[in-house]
Amino acid sequence: MSFVTKIRHFFERNGFHVSSRLADRLGMRATNVRLFFIYISFVTVGLWFGVYLTLAFWLRLKDMVYTKRTSVFDL
Repeated sequence: MSFVTKIRHFFERNGFHVSSRLADRLGMRATNVRLFFIYISFVTVGLWFGVYLTLAFWLRLKDMVYTKRTSVFDL
């Protein structure tokens, strides 16, 4: 497998799903959100990559705080 393919598979397996969650929230397709991040990263020389990572951290933190408990004894 080539190096680029390995990197792509790594990000597909361990991604934060920011694009898909943001697309669900906005009611659009995830591919359009991903294309927006890609194009805007080229235009702004990587600034939006930092925004993407910030959103990923924020969503991960929100998931840890708002976990559903199945019963009262899960405290």
